[in-house]
Amino acid sequence: MNNTVPPLVLNSSLKCNGCGALLLFVPGSGNLKCDHCGVSNPIATDHNASTIKSFDYELFVDRIDQNKKTDDLKMVKCSSCGSETVLSAFTTSDRCSFCTAPLVLSTQNGQQYVPPHYVLPFEISKDQAVYFFQNWLNKLWWAPSDLIKQVKSSTSSIQGVYLPHWSFDTTTTSAYTGNRGDYYYTTENYTVTKENGKTENRTRQVRHTRWTTVTGEVENIFNDLIVPASKSLPTKTLKELSPWNFDLLVKFDERYMSGFRSETYQVTPEQGFSLASDQTKDRIRFTIQSKIGGDEQQISGFYTDFHKKAIKYIMLPVWLSAYVYNKKIYQFTVNASTGEVIGERPLSWTKIILFVFMVLILLCLVTLLV
Repeated sequence: MNNTVPPLVLNSSLKCNGCGALLLFVPGSGNLKCDHCGVSNPIATDHNASTIKSFDYELFVDRIDQNKKTDDLKMVKCSSCGSETVLSAFTTSDRCSFCTAPLVLSTQNGQQYVPPHYVLPFEISKDQAVYFFQNWLNKLWWAPSDLIKQVKSSTSSIQGVYLPHWSFDTTTTSAYTGNRGDYYYTTENYTVTKENGKTENRTRQVRHTRWTTVTGEVENIFNDLIVPASKSLPTKTLKELSPWNFDLLVKFDERYMSGFRSETYQVTPEQGFSLASDQTKDRIRFTIQSKIGGDEQQISGFYTDFHKKAIKYIMLPVWLSAYVYNKKIYQFTVNASTGEVIGERPLSWTKIILFVFMVLILLCLVTLLV
């Protein structure tokens, strides 16, 4: 691999029409703005830019190495949390967006990466993200009283990052075996003893279930099974960040990435499809139960074939930062499409213990009054 770093070559669409400086994408505007002279340049797109389609899964996987692109970018892996971030070629030092650890950048250039199919542009600005985060902090009942003050003095610079995700479409055919339960009723005689000691004969309807062994096949169609391709954030955080405003998804254009970082995928398409297949199981079970019919259903087992598999490689926007409290790092993430805040926070055990004591005292008072 060539170890010489060539001069930075900017795409002409990222140059300011006024002064030639680098243009940065402005969240929610559809414009690029010059950070030097302040001139705004609209992103001109063709009418097909918002047409979203999926691509053949097998073909994508087979050609993934051929589709890799070498550009004026470099990939760096954080030795602390393992995240892999794409940085511009002229970046020589930085901190990890996910854990704030210092990044040691290689001088090698030209690492290959797979260009995404689609991108969801930033809608939430940096100032809005900070505002949403501060509101989130104010609502933390069990947080230490000095948390907000400590956060203001230790919060790392908030950074915009595009996180990689896979989106899968597939049609499933599931062969199943099970049992169908149909209710039937019989009349039963029984005797009751009344208060005066006399007995009385009565009848009642008793329900029974007649079970029948069944086999069959069902088909389902699944679209947009979303699987995070990042391992840099906790799985719980990635799930809670949804939903995303996919109505604003557009064809990948590097101009939307200008001024932001993007992480490369750490979950392969094959691993992603395996995770996506797990998302299909509940609906397949429901479809099988509907097909079995009757009053009750028992599914002994089912086997699913996946066909007509398709894939989209998409980038979704977040604002990332972290703060330090009592020498421990706490991460927070803002969905840059909806403003949803997901974060880690310390707990005040003093507040929790006092609350428990108050509850116990109230319970004692209620008991005494009763």
